Parts: sequence; C-alpha cells; structure tokens
Amino acid sequence: MASPAVIAHRGYAGIAPENTIGAAVRAADRAETAMLEIDVQPAACDTPVVIHDERLEGTRDGRPLTDAAGRVWETDLETVRAARVLGTDETVPTLAALLEAVPETVGVNVELKNPGTADLRFADALAPDDRDDRRAVWAPFVDRVVEICDDFAGEILFSSFYEGAIAALREVGPDYAAAPLVWDDLEAGFEIADRYDCEAIHPPRNAIAGTGLTSTGYAGFDAGDRDIDVIERAHDEGRAVNVWTIETWTQFDQLARAGVDGIVVDYPGLGDRSTDRGR
Repeated sequence: MASPAVIAHRGYAGIAPENTIGAAVRAADRAETAMLEIDVQPAACDTPVVIHDERLEGTRDGRPLTDAAGRVWETDLETVRAARVLGTDETVPTLAALLEAVPETVGVNVELKNPGTADLRFADALAPDDRDDRRAVWAPFVDRVVEICDDFAGEILFSSFYEGAIAALREVGPDYAAAPLVWDDLEAGFEIADRYDCEAIHPPRNAIAGTGLTSTGYAGFDAGDRDIDVIERAHDEGRAVNVWTIETWTQFDQLARAGVDGIVVDYPGLGDRSTDRGR
C-alpha cells in the first residue's frame, strides 16, 4: 500500500507563518509535499487573498495573527497585503502572488473560506429551495478564484465547508476537482459529495473508523465509534479520502494504516516513521 499524500496545512503551519508565500515556497521545496493547503477569501476590492481567519486580528497561541485589524473582506487590499503575519516579515499574499511563487510540480488545495459575507450556512447539506440562493452568494467570488487558478498549470483541488461554494464551483469551474469538508455530520458530507459528483471528501481525523483517534472529540464530533466507514464508502463511490489536521506521527501512522489517501499535516516529516511507508 502506498503512503498517503502529504498535504501541507497552510504551508506547514506548525513551523512557518501560515498561508504566506514564504511558508508555501519552503513547503513546496520538501520532497514529501504532494500538495499545499491554503485558505482564500476576498479583500474589500474582491481580490482573493490567502488568509484563514475572518478577522485580521485573530490569534495563534496568544500571538496576533497579523499586525492589522478588521474583517478581511471589509479591508482595502493595500492594508491586507501589508499585514505582517505572526510577528514575522511575511505578509498576507494575494492568491495570484502565491500561485506564481510555487512550482507547478506541487498541487494546491484551495479552501474556499468566505465569499465576503457573514451570511453563510456552515457545514449544512442544503434543502433544494436553498441551493440556488447559496450558489448565487458564492458564484462571483468563486469565479474570480477560478480565473486566477486557470493560470496555474499544476493540480488544483477545491474544498469547502459550504455547499454553496461547491455548487458555484461546479457552475463556473466544472473541470476542477472538488471536495466537501466535513464538520459534525458525515452523512451530510457524503450527500454533498454525491450531489456534485465530488472527487474527494475531507473528514476530520477522528471520523475514521477503526483508529484510536475516534476516542477523542474533535471538529464537532464527540468521542465514540463511527456509524459510517468513511474510507470504505468513499472508495466504493470512487472518491479519495483526505483527512485533516494531523499534528503527530502516531496520528499519521494510524490513518496511514487505515488506508486514507491524503493527510493534511501541520508539520513535515510525520510520515517518516509510519510503518505503512512504502508497504
């Protein structure tokens, strides 16, 4: 069995200022990195920028995320681009600048984080009457993101916690691979994956049956056995399973043994001690 693909979470956020060009370039230089994972949302001018939090003044372990403040989508692009990340000289990049900086030999998982509004439906499988409305909310932003990604010759995989984002992607960029991110409802995740014929599904680490990771609550899931075997069901449907987010080699090893296809990690080197490596 081949080792799972290593997906660098925000450019290995455990060792570098997340979602920055410097982190992305250094992550791409590592032979183990199959794909980068980044988050995108718009600045006030609608330009897609690479940042996770809704607000510029979020924190990481008590340290300010940036030296700026305000909602990202209400802040002018000059201010967003000048914001220094986690006390370093790295700044918040535009999506276009980051994709220009990384080689086309590494894939990029673009998480559609926010289209520029607080009016969102997080991790919901939408009722039929809501789908057109939610797709319309996301479509202008997703169209801009797709236009930028069209200039990148490497592999692009889109993911999102929002069904509206995936619906919009299927409308404006139907040739791109897509994956729903799962929060607290595996059945809803599979429903969305089925509805939009998604190539992958992205569950949290403790959603994988048969691993010790189910004994810990995480990402909306309580500790306990899982009613759905994510890997069996996804593989039967022809979908890849990419799991998030891993911090230790023992977590990596359990997921590798379970047979996942990709693992989103905060640190490089976690797969080096996996007993499944090269099996």
